[in-house]
Amino acid sequence: MIRFVLRLAASAAATLLVCGLAHGQEIDPDILKAQAGTYLIAPDDGRTGCRMTLETDMAIGGYSLSGQDSCAKPLPALAEAAAWNFDGNGGVILIDPTRKVLARFVENEGSPMKTKDSVPLLLVAAPDGIDHLPTFRGLAGTWTMQRPDGERLCGVTLKGNAEANGNAPLSLSGDCAANVARLKLAVWHIEGFGLTLMGHDGSSLAFDMRADGNFDKSKEEGGKPLSLVRQ
Repeated sequence: MIRFVLRLAASAAATLLVCGLAHGQEIDPDILKAQAGTYLIAPDDGRTGCRMTLETDMAIGGYSLSGQDSCAKPLPALAEAAAWNFDGNGGVILIDPTRKVLARFVENEGSPMKTKDSVPLLLVAAPDGIDHLPTFRGLAGTWTMQRPDGERLCGVTLKGNAEANGNAPLSLSGDCAANVARLKLAVWHIEGFGLTLMGHDGSSLAFDMRADGNFDKSKEEGGKPLSLVRQ
């Protein structure tokens, strides 16, 4: 599964530091630098989002940001963002020039930060050129599991109907290589830009999305390179 670094050393530490900021103390520069960066902000239903860069310079109410103009069409409320800050609970807020909170991204262990709206917005590092989050419906279809040189290991059909547990069924072709077939992969899951194929016995293969919409095996998996390519 893709490893989303929430870019905070620890929630408790961040909370203490934010509380200190409220009393005139500064955030630890290392924590500030770790959270800063360019993110995609997008609805979790697959609609188009926008990119915004959280910077480290001081601004009214927090720290400077850029790129908010790109939100004018897909997420117009966020085009008014003038600064960002930590919220005191391990999350991140975007605020307008009057310090009104436009979006509050809550920390989710092991997952991207997201708002608590009826259709949540995610704050996530994304491949260049990607402006929306993958969905079960969007990824449903036939894929080929292959090596970088094109060697085919298995055909994978992803079903688009997610179940209550957040997984959707998949099926494998009958000619899979032995090292794939023995995993007995049966369901798949999306987490941000990560796609994980899983077996009912605990086996799994995790992939990270590329800019072209295909997937490469997550580096944390180790072993030989492997890709999922849409057919």
